[in-house]
Amino acid sequence: MYTLHIPQCYKLLGQHYGGSKRKFFKKITWFWCFCRRKGSFFQPKKTPEKIFTPYQMGPFKLSHRIVLAPLTRSRAIGFVPQPAAATYYSQRASEGGLLITEATGISPTSLGYPCTPGIFTEEQVEAWKPIVKAVHDKGGVFFCQIWHVGRLSHYAYQPDGQAPISSAAKAASGVVYLPDGTGPVPYPTPRALEAEEIPKIVEDFRLAARNCIRAGFDGVEIHGAHGYLIDQFLKEGLNNRTDRYGGSIENNCRFALEVVKAVADEIGADRVGIRLSLHQFYSDMQISDPLALGLHLIQGLNKLNILYTHFVEPRMGPGTASIETEKNLLPYRKAFKNTFLAAGGYSREDGIDAIESGYADLVVYGRLFLANPDLPKRFALNAPLNSYDRSTFYTQDQVKGYTDYPFLEEVSVK
Repeated sequence: MYTLHIPQCYKLLGQHYGGSKRKFFKKITWFWCFCRRKGSFFQPKKTPEKIFTPYQMGPFKLSHRIVLAPLTRSRAIGFVPQPAAATYYSQRASEGGLLITEATGISPTSLGYPCTPGIFTEEQVEAWKPIVKAVHDKGGVFFCQIWHVGRLSHYAYQPDGQAPISSAAKAASGVVYLPDGTGPVPYPTPRALEAEEIPKIVEDFRLAARNCIRAGFDGVEIHGAHGYLIDQFLKEGLNNRTDRYGGSIENNCRFALEVVKAVADEIGADRVGIRLSLHQFYSDMQISDPLALGLHLIQGLNKLNILYTHFVEPRMGPGTASIETEKNLLPYRKAFKNTFLAAGGYSREDGIDAIESGYADLVVYGRLFLANPDLPKRFALNAPLNSYDRSTFYTQDQVKGYTDYPFLEEVSVK
């Protein structure tokens, strides 16, 4: 902070004042006190951290670099998003802020969790429209994440009680809750897709992307992470196919790239992103060389010129556990030519550092954003944060743990 030295000020400025030295001294003393009360004019302005500055993401001008993560909330009764979702998402919207929806099913075979939304029926498309409008009314940029859970499902979710589908006929470890909330029960053995069936699944992704645009979304994020269907093809520990969809890095990436191409052809590459978690090994889904697979995949994504990739940090284990590792996302960041999103247990300080260093273009926040609907504002002010209540993450309550987290102004009033 610069010091206001009154004798120097008199020497420099006194010649411009009429009257005595005493009158000038009174004037400059008053000015000095005024500055102390209001915030000194002599204090240099602090440059804002880059995470709070605008970013041009393809055709979308973002006002800051803090992104709402896709978070399953299990509030979509009958797999149809409910009106409360308009409140939930619009609460977290800001002018020029990017939001990504919870994972949204592409077809009747894509479901595997209670009360998760879809976007494959007219009822679902119509239900999404007021939700998207509520976000746009706040100036937000809104992408819909679309998925197929693959083997992480149950007969109870599938049309006619058929087996879930996957890249291979291997059951996942762990348990699944049924559509009515009962369970848990073990995952059943899925049916391996025949090669000639795969174009139908690709088509389901394409049609779901079309429906997203019909519902008003600005773009689509393809869920290729966390052990779901695309990931089930990517990872060699599960994918034991001997046809053109397995057996090599190129073949293991084929399904993912076919989906991305179909979606990009349908809605435009500048409206498409993909989420990937190459270092997260779910059940038997291992990869001997995640980096080699990731770089091959990125080479294909660069050719398709999609808008962004959204990578999960290697330090994030299955669930929310953090593990010690020297691996990071930098090789993928350097290889991908467009916008790069990073996710995985970031704090405010971690996010600031990631953007300042060029490690990522945007940082994605999940639990912190869930509990703090005005997270970008709180981060900018370095204000205290609400704590999240894990017990309400996946209930069907349309208020508690969903739309009742307080804003900073409400906390201040209390």
